[in-house]
Amino acid sequence: MTDTPPDRLSTNPRSPHFDEATLRRGIGIRFKGVERRDVEEYSLSEGWIRVQVGKKMDRHGQPLTIKLSGPVEAWFETPAAGAETDEAASDETAADEG
Repeated sequence: MTDTPPDRLSTNPRSPHFDEATLRRGIGIRFKGVERRDVEEYSLSEGWIRVQVGKKMDRHGQPLTIKLSGPVEAWFETPAAGAETDEAASDETAADEG
Protein backbone atom coordinates (compact mmCIF):
# COMPACT_ATOMS: atom_id res chain seq x y z
CA MET A 1 0.00 0.00 0.00
CA THR A 2 1.39 3.42 -0.94
CA ASP A 3 1.06 6.50 1.18
CA THR A 4 -0.11 9.09 -1.36
CA PRO A 5 -1.48 12.57 -0.66
CA PRO A 6 -4.98 13.52 -1.84
CA ASP A 7 -5.58 14.57 -5.45
CA ARG A 8 -6.68 18.04 -4.33
CA LEU A 9 -5.91 19.91 -1.10
CA SER A 10 -6.31 23.47 0.18
CA THR A 11 -4.84 25.36 3.13
CA ASN A 12 -7.93 27.60 3.38
CA PRO A 13 -10.36 26.38 6.10
CA ARG A 14 -13.29 27.77 4.07
CA SER A 15 -12.53 25.41 1.16
CA PRO A 16 -14.30 22.05 0.78
CA HIS A 17 -10.84 20.59 0.00
CA PHE A 18 -9.37 21.58 3.38
CA ASP A 19 -8.16 18.66 5.55
CA GLU A 20 -6.38 19.63 8.77
CA ALA A 21 -5.12 16.12 9.58
CA THR A 22 -3.47 15.80 6.18
CA LEU A 23 -1.91 19.26 6.40
CA ARG A 24 -0.47 18.46 9.85
CA ARG A 25 1.61 15.68 8.28
CA GLY A 26 3.11 18.17 5.86
CA ILE A 27 2.80 18.11 2.09
CA GLY A 28 5.71 18.72 -0.24
CA ILE A 29 4.86 20.20 -3.66
CA ARG A 30 7.04 20.22 -6.77
CA PHE A 31 5.70 22.40 -9.60
CA LYS A 32 7.44 22.32 -12.99
CA GLY A 33 10.44 20.64 -11.36
CA VAL A 34 10.86 23.27 -8.60
CA GLU A 35 9.92 22.64 -4.96
CA ARG A 36 7.42 25.26 -3.76
CA ARG A 37 6.55 26.28 -0.19
CA ASP A 38 3.99 28.98 -1.04
CA VAL A 39 1.18 26.80 -2.45
CA GLU A 40 -2.32 27.63 -1.15
CA GLU A 41 -4.13 24.85 -3.08
CA TYR A 42 -3.23 22.20 -5.65
CA SER A 43 -4.81 19.63 -7.97
CA LEU A 44 -2.70 16.73 -9.21
CA SER A 45 -5.17 15.42 -11.80
CA GLU A 46 -5.92 18.84 -13.30
CA GLY A 47 -2.27 19.99 -13.13
CA TRP A 48 -2.44 23.33 -11.33
CA ILE A 49 -1.51 25.15 -8.13
CA ARG A 50 -2.78 28.35 -6.49
CA VAL A 51 -0.29 30.78 -4.97
CA GLN A 52 -0.80 34.08 -3.16
CA VAL A 53 -0.17 37.28 -5.12
CA GLY A 54 2.06 39.31 -2.79
CA LYS A 55 0.21 40.88 0.14
CA LYS A 56 -2.92 41.71 -1.86
CA MET A 57 -6.37 40.89 -0.47
CA ASP A 58 -9.72 40.47 -2.18
CA ARG A 59 -12.83 42.40 -1.13
CA HIS A 60 -13.64 39.78 1.53
CA GLY A 61 -10.22 40.08 3.21
CA GLN A 62 -8.94 36.77 1.81
CA PRO A 63 -5.50 36.57 0.15
CA LEU A 64 -5.64 37.15 -3.61
CA THR A 65 -4.39 34.04 -5.44
CA ILE A 66 -3.40 33.15 -8.97
CA LYS A 67 -3.75 29.76 -10.65
CA LEU A 68 -0.64 28.39 -12.37
CA SER A 69 -0.86 25.41 -14.74
CA GLY A 70 1.78 22.74 -15.21
CA PRO A 71 2.98 19.37 -13.91
CA VAL A 72 2.44 18.98 -10.15
CA GLU A 73 3.97 16.37 -7.83
CA ALA A 74 2.98 15.96 -4.16
CA TRP A 75 4.29 13.84 -1.30
CA PHE A 76 3.94 13.57 2.46
CA GLU A 77 6.87 15.04 4.40
CA THR A 78 6.25 12.74 7.40
CA PRO A 79 5.12 9.10 7.23
CA ALA A 80 1.73 8.00 8.53
CA ALA A 81 1.54 6.96 12.18
CA GLY A 82 2.36 3.27 12.46
CA ALA A 83 3.71 3.06 8.90
CA GLU A 84 7.19 1.66 8.38
CA THR A 85 9.72 3.77 6.57
CA ASP A 86 11.78 2.24 3.76
CA GLU A 87 14.91 2.49 5.90
CA ALA A 88 13.33 0.69 8.88
CA ALA A 89 11.96 -2.02 6.60
CA SER A 90 15.38 -2.56 4.98
CA ASP A 91 17.05 -2.72 8.43
CA GLU A 92 14.62 -5.43 9.52
CA THR A 93 15.18 -7.36 6.29
CA ALA A 94 18.96 -7.17 6.75
CA ALA A 95 18.62 -8.39 10.37
CA ASP A 96 16.48 -11.34 9.25
CA GLU A 97 19.00 -12.37 6.58
CA GLY A 98 22.07 -12.08 8.80
